[in-house]
Amino acid sequence: MNQGLSELGVLFVAGFGPITRDSENSRTLYVETLGLPLKPYGDNKDYLSTEDGELKGCRHFALWPLMQAAQSCFDRDEWPTDLPIPQAWVEFDVENISIATERLLARGHHLLISNRQEPWGQRVTRFLSPEGLLVAVSETPWLRNS
Repeated sequence: MNQGLSELGVLFVAGFGPITRDSENSRTLYVETLGLPLKPYGDNKDYLSTEDGELKGCRHFALWPLMQAAQSCFDRDEWPTDLPIPQAWVEFDVENISIATERLLARGHHLLISNRQEPWGQRVTRFLSPEGLLVAVSETPWLRNS
């Protein structure tokens, strides 16, 4: 097993998707052209996602608007100009978010958010990869039963 994965305790890929700048054009491509079963998440009409199991091979696929990613990471609507704008996000569910966060810090990663409790119950740490992906390690209990 890859030492980096075992060190962080990665269990599975919890989610993946593009970070969108034009929600309508992205919706047209992914829903109308590709036919993906994406639906608004709650009252958020621009965050389109699948339910667990709807898209084989991915527990959660979603179009995440850049403004919402910026709000999640920085509590503001704009992505900081001194950081690369991510084109996609990927999230790895880990055994223990506190340990994974500590190990990321020990390896010198700059964390955008650290072990934060989201309103929907998920705990998450986010950072940018060398390729410019918005990467998260998280504890997402409801995905573990799938």
